[in-house]
Amino acid sequence: MTDNHTEEPIYFLSLDNGTQSIRALIFDQFGNEVGKARVLIEPYFSSQPNFAEQHAEYYWQKLSAACQQLWQTCSITPAQIAGISLATQRYTMICLDKDKNPLRPAIVWLDLRRGKPNNIGFLHPFTKLAGMSQLVKDAQQKARGNWLAHHEPQIWAKTAHYVNLSAYLTYQLIGELVDSMAQSVGYLPYDYKAQKWLKPNDVKWRLFSCRPEQMPKIVAPSQLLGHITAKAAAATGILQGTPMIAAASDKACETLGAVGLATDTACLSFGTTATISTFTPKYVEVIKHIPAYTAAVPHYYNPEYMIYRGFWMVSWFKEQFAHYEQALANHQGIDTEKLLDQAIKDIPAGCMGLIMQPYWSPGVRHPGLEGKGALIGFGDVHTRAHVYRAILEGLAYELKLGYDTIVKRTGKPIKHLRVSGGGSQSDSAMQLTADIFGMPAYRPHTFEATGLGAAINCAVGLGVYPNHQTACDAMIHVGEKFAPIAANVQLYKRLYNEVYLKMYDRLKPLYESIQDITGYPAL
Repeated sequence: MTDNHTEEPIYFLSLDNGTQSIRALIFDQFGNEVGKARVLIEPYFSSQPNFAEQHAEYYWQKLSAACQQLWQTCSITPAQIAGISLATQRYTMICLDKDKNPLRPAIVWLDLRRGKPNNIGFLHPFTKLAGMSQLVKDAQQKARGNWLAHHEPQIWAKTAHYVNLSAYLTYQLIGELVDSMAQSVGYLPYDYKAQKWLKPNDVKWRLFSCRPEQMPKIVAPSQLLGHITAKAAAATGILQGTPMIAAASDKACETLGAVGLATDTACLSFGTTATISTFTPKYVEVIKHIPAYTAAVPHYYNPEYMIYRGFWMVSWFKEQFAHYEQALANHQGIDTEKLLDQAIKDIPAGCMGLIMQPYWSPGVRHPGLEGKGALIGFGDVHTRAHVYRAILEGLAYELKLGYDTIVKRTGKPIKHLRVSGGGSQSDSAMQLTADIFGMPAYRPHTFEATGLGAAINCAVGLGVYPNHQTACDAMIHVGEKFAPIAANVQLYKRLYNEVYLKMYDRLKPLYESIQDITGYPAL
């Protein structure tokens, strides 16, 4: 296929089930976004502290609503859609009975409950000898299947299928319980290096309470999953028989949609979870024993560094401190972030000494007591706007640490930055990112990089392009450039090296004392 924009358009429907919204997006074969509907969702409800759950049926209802809204607001008709692909939030787990009906609410990825480790018998001395006892214990405690087996054994006994949200929604769409291997993210018996479920006789199954027969069939990205059923067509408005092509998790699709297959380019995702990830055909663990996730292209990986709460902190700030801006934004019919962006544009780099450490929750790098954040350097000159900018700078500092870690672990230079996700719409966030990294930061041509990554897989799966590289060349375009400001680069370099990198080690003993005295967070 040639890059000829006079060709008859081919349209792909991308469904993106994120944490705070579900998007139904239409892209053409050149990567142009030609239709969009967005439905907000409640991320979770809590029945107990640290619990985060949502009804599986709720996701399906909202996804259907997003599709129906799309047809009402877009000139493209369902009959013009060549195929669909799905990307979802990662590690939101659902228990299904033998008839594939949910047995309980889904346990959302934001959930912090911890279960009891399984008795791994003869494996224990080997994990201890390898210095992995704590890592194995932590993984078992975070595995939702283990919690369910111990705390809800009757539910677990009825669980015929234990699946990610992606598999559940795929079943609702095509009537088959099958998923993309690039959706298999979480504390699951998945071989990240081989990109398949562990063999049934693998001893690592003993770490988890799930069984091989509970796992869905998985296929590679760009493979055919099935076709839209009559029931799904009635709910969503998608034409019955439309092919559904395997894509990947939201972060994997976002990385593909932002950087393509470039191995010298990093994708900074300014989403609910903030990440920096790269594309590589080589399996590399950025943090030891933390896997490189399966990419949205077969036989590729996404080495990733994650800030668990990420740009969720922007939502947190709005809810707690930006009531005036929210009311004014509603009155003016604009996003609150636009007003906050205006409020911080004249605040100098370095935020007049206010620095934020973004460990609002336990993460991969600091999984235990260290799930605490810090704001230091307060003075009477600081306002709410300074706090907001400090949040953006703190996230960028931590992503810079991820950048340094990835370069060190992979031994490969990162020459280019692409910034995507909702937070990338902020010019201030883009500029300070360029300044902190000391290199130009580019937006993709659409901030809906996740949907674009899903559409690329759809295009390859339908044979519109012969391979992912050709599809990426045709569908991915570079957007606006933010060049680093030399004076800011030098200031941020000192703050990063002389202050930010030292904050954690200096504050950790105090975090431990706080936990010991107050009991928070509960262990």
